[in-house]
Amino acid sequence: MRVDEVVRRMGGVADARTLVDCTSRRKVRTSLRKGEIVRIGKGRYALPTAREALRAAGTLNGVVSGKSAALYYGWQVKLPPDQPTVTVPRTRKVKPERREGIDVKWREIPPEHITNPGVTSKAWTVIDCARTLPFDEALAIADSALRNGDVTKAELLRLAQQLASTGRTECLRVIKAADRRAANPFESVLRAIALDVPGLHVVPQEWTDDVGYPDLVDTRLRLVIEAESFEFHGKRHALYQDSERYNAFAMKGWWVIRFSWEHVMFEADYVRDVLTRMVRLLSGRPPFIPPAKCTSA
Repeated sequence: MRVDEVVRRMGGVADARTLVDCTSRRKVRTSLRKGEIVRIGKGRYALPTAREALRAAGTLNGVVSGKSAALYYGWQVKLPPDQPTVTVPRTRKVKPERREGIDVKWREIPPEHITNPGVTSKAWTVIDCARTLPFDEALAIADSALRNGDVTKAELLRLAQQLASTGRTECLRVIKAADRRAANPFESVLRAIALDVPGLHVVPQEWTDDVGYPDLVDTRLRLVIEAESFEFHGKRHALYQDSERYNAFAMKGWWVIRFSWEHVMFEADYVRDVLTRMVRLLSGRPPFIPPAKCTSA
């Protein structure tokens, strides 16, 4: 797989170790030299759109915002944008030829949430995405911001509660659901789908039954939901470990279902249907009773 495709699947941002594990050092160096990826920090790489947004904002005298601002801060997104996102004041007139190749938004941004060199602040970036993007995309960004330690949930909740009515409900839903334990956008988007399934109550990466940390788990239904990425599970040793772990869950009375990256990112209806059917199946199942331990005479 191409290096830039690995970065795209990782949410637009990836560390050097991940890229080398999935491709090779030579391929990473070549991709960097060709401009297919750019270095945004020590051992951190992103797609070129992370820097293109700054140039686009300078051209329009605007502010880098939305998913482009998230990538600027090194956060992972569901899918990187094809065009940089730049916000300008509502009254600003921008000729069509000047905004070609740029996703222009007309909104007011509080001056205290515009940072040098013209990017929405970290907290405002999360809030802006939470109230304007689809739930799954916004949740992936909020999870990543928390995971990186760049914002706190309390800070985001205070800011969200100060918003006007437009977008406030959507924003609060994202912030309340955000969880730093989600490992990547793949898991975040899967959780976003699961949260819309009635009767399903999942949490990410929680130590379960002395077996491991499932990507998602519903302890009431004894359901484990795994986000299976070929990049990390396509090697023989990983397959060996996963097989033992899934067997251990099954022997302790857990159901394990698995979804690929393509399922989660592009076939949400299929994922939702499977989860809905599993809830119906497991809701009528008798409670699991662990086998009695053997005792010596």
